[in-house]
Amino acid sequence: MRVAPFIALRYLFAKKSHNVINLISAISAIGMAIGTAALIIILSVYNGFDTLIRSMMGSVEPDLLITPATGKTFTPQGEAYDWIAEQESVLNMCCVLEEDVFINYADKQSLAKAKGVDWVYEAESPLRDYMIKGTFSLHRGDVPLACVGAELASNLGLEPHFLTPVEIYFPSRTRKISTSNPAASLERIKVWPSGVFNAGTDINKELIIIPIDKMRELLEYDSEVSAVEIRLKEGTSENSLKSLQSDIEGRLGPGFKVKDRFQQNESLYSMMKYEKIAIYMILIFVIIIIAFNIFGSLSMLIIEKKTDISTLRHLGTPERTIRQIFVLEGWLISLTGLAAGLIIGLGFALLQEQLGIIKMPGHFIVQAYPIVISWIDVLLVTGGVAVVGYLIALLPVSILSKRR
Repeated sequence: MRVAPFIALRYLFAKKSHNVINLISAISAIGMAIGTAALIIILSVYNGFDTLIRSMMGSVEPDLLITPATGKTFTPQGEAYDWIAEQESVLNMCCVLEEDVFINYADKQSLAKAKGVDWVYEAESPLRDYMIKGTFSLHRGDVPLACVGAELASNLGLEPHFLTPVEIYFPSRTRKISTSNPAASLERIKVWPSGVFNAGTDINKELIIIPIDKMRELLEYDSEVSAVEIRLKEGTSENSLKSLQSDIEGRLGPGFKVKDRFQQNESLYSMMKYEKIAIYMILIFVIIIIAFNIFGSLSMLIIEKKTDISTLRHLGTPERTIRQIFVLEGWLISLTGLAAGLIIGLGFALLQEQLGIIKMPGHFIVQAYPIVISWIDVLLVTGGVAVVGYLIALLPVSILSKRR
């Protein structure tokens, strides 16, 4: 057995002459355990909310979105669209027409984003899973209906079973603005609320979904759309998606943009990624502060073991080996805390994931705090805490070497 690990283990578990050294070592290990467990739990909760947000955004955002490179609308026709519809990985393809509008409901007004959708979207929309009132339906016979985001509906006092219509206004593209009668310059349509959905904060604040023919009537278009949404079959790989995106771009040419979900909300997803990095760095910094207890414990141990150090030197033990003993001693304290923290953190995360012990306050879309354990995060936490513990253990030993 190697000398340095053997003596370091003996020092770790042996009773010291000064109880304060044992106490500081125990506090150091407990602190590292708490810090490690906090890292695991907080990152797992963040992963849970990240997955939840992506899931909710996916209920509105398609896997691929085709938009014009210039201008606001286009007419989706040609062989390229027929080719897309024939692809095995494509679940559906639907046309949408979006615009910012002014709405009035029972003498309450608000700005909103109106999204006109075709029958494919109405029949196969994933928003059906997020309805909290009414049903996802855009037609009742010849009567046009609308589905509204939860927060927008709350602000307007809108309920699906009320008979009051939602009035949607937009400036006419063909008529001149009249100073004497500005209302004559507005196009207006009426739709009746059929349901309320809860699918994410920003979506809930502004989105109202109506039939695309009513949206074209409001905007005075014939067959134009603002985008074509493509949803892929479940289980389609990232490589297949990227390959299809590239093929579509090639067939449509430079006059169109084809965006995946990340590109549709690049700022949001980038912000979420940077937030996670910031959380990790802040908690690692907290662990660095906690780890300075190891510095104090190890410094006191070196002072206590002066006689042992002198004996080892007289026996011909290399200076490097003596340094390794105390570095390993300090590192073992942090590794003990790391191991305990991993067990506590992963144990709690698994319990929360399976049983939902801690509930979400209020009426949120999920009842308990979401948890998703990422083994990459576990490796990053393990590596980060281990490196911090090793570097902190080097400090008092380096000071000892300089004095020597």
